[in-house]
Amino acid sequence: MDMTWFEEMERRIPTGEVRTRFAPSPTGYMHVGNLRTALYTWLIARHSGGKFILRIEDTDQGRLVEGATDVIYATLRKCGLTWDEGPDLGGPVGPYIQTERRALYGKYAQLLVEKGGAYHCFCDKERLESLHGENGIGGYDGHCRHLTREEINEKLSRGVPYVIRQRIPDSGSTTFHDAVFGDITVENETLDDQVLIKSDGLPTYNFANVIDDHLMGITHVVRGSEYLSSAPKYNLLYQAFGWEVPTYIHCSPVMRDQHNKMSKRHGDPSYEDLLAMGFLSEAVVNYVALLGWSPKGEESEREFFTLDELSHSFDIGGISKSPAIFDREKLKYFNAKYLRSMDADAFCAAAEPYLRQAVRNPAIDWKLIAPLVQPRCDTFEDIAPQVDFFDALPDYSTELYVHKKMKTNLENSLEALQQVLPVLEQLEPWTYDSIHDALIGLAERLELKNGRIMWPVRTALSGKAVTPGGAVELCQILGKDETLRRIQTGMEKLAQ
Repeated sequence: MDMTWFEEMERRIPTGEVRTRFAPSPTGYMHVGNLRTALYTWLIARHSGGKFILRIEDTDQGRLVEGATDVIYATLRKCGLTWDEGPDLGGPVGPYIQTERRALYGKYAQLLVEKGGAYHCFCDKERLESLHGENGIGGYDGHCRHLTREEINEKLSRGVPYVIRQRIPDSGSTTFHDAVFGDITVENETLDDQVLIKSDGLPTYNFANVIDDHLMGITHVVRGSEYLSSAPKYNLLYQAFGWEVPTYIHCSPVMRDQHNKMSKRHGDPSYEDLLAMGFLSEAVVNYVALLGWSPKGEESEREFFTLDELSHSFDIGGISKSPAIFDREKLKYFNAKYLRSMDADAFCAAAEPYLRQAVRNPAIDWKLIAPLVQPRCDTFEDIAPQVDFFDALPDYSTELYVHKKMKTNLENSLEALQQVLPVLEQLEPWTYDSIHDALIGLAERLELKNGRIMWPVRTALSGKAVTPGGAVELCQILGKDETLRRIQTGMEKLAQ
């Protein structure tokens, strides 16, 4: 075999820097565990001043979803996880989509056969399809391990279907090191001769990963702990090629509860679902960073980080072996903090779709409502139930007028509205200050506590026990005509 081409591929590999990669399959959405993998991978690169590479792993053609690659791009960008090399940016070791690298894998598989680390496995097509899936586990009898070169060449010349399998040592053990779990030793006899190249010529996930990680100069590989069992086979591949093994960082799963992993099939939200549920991307990223990682030293109790602050604080030693439980209430706590700390204009812009959907009356200025709800919602979905009364006064019970602290009851509430109505009818101009002064002035003239006037007005305008903003704000937002109409409706209810 001419080694010149392989030597040239080696010379292309970048060295002298930390290089990490996020290598998702385009299957439709970004689940929380996948987002965490991307985030940790990005943070390791940024913390070290290295490179973050995006690679699309599309060799499993049966699982591909149209448009899913665009979802990956959009999600990473929304999260601020910019990449230095990738399908859209290019780079020194492209292409960055696995199906576009198809020609590479066959050559490296053949090289591995030459080195004794793999072999051709022949079966009829029906048996190949039934026994040799993505990982090639099940029903294999090992006969092909012992074919002579002449027998292999004869079968190849006849076009007998085959896969290429990894040749696992018959005895001994393989030890690999993981940055989170430490040294792990596995007996080789427990490992299967996994398929590397399938009968359609495409590589399996496990083989393409190793080839691409090496050729792209990847120094740190972040993945879920479910791949711990595959790590010994990765090690054996690296050793068979004579390549340096990257640093493995296996992360324990994100769980729905103590016993169940998060799963889209069971209704657990993806990143896009969380945004649709009214969560801020920044809050999601901050919370996800802490699902299995915690800062150390002076920052050990800290919870809130910007992405830039995370890149400075993140270290691999803070990653936990224990599974992390996704707590939606805890995420709400994070989100509420982010919402309350937003600049007023930024909150108004972000809340606009939710306000417009909840308040469709064009006479209502939703921009006046935004500052009232900002301190009163944990997610954007909390907005609609608080402000729907602006659109239409709900049918409410007069018991809402009874308030012990405000010293209001049905009788004095009716009296208050009867006093308020002519004052507001004569009021010009209709501004916050003029409404405030008119209502406070009325309470003073009647020698009443402010609440005796404000509570009946707020109840008449909203038909709710709790509102964002008080009587003055509601009058201002509803406008003069609608305010007077609702007060008259309140008086009629109370009179009955």
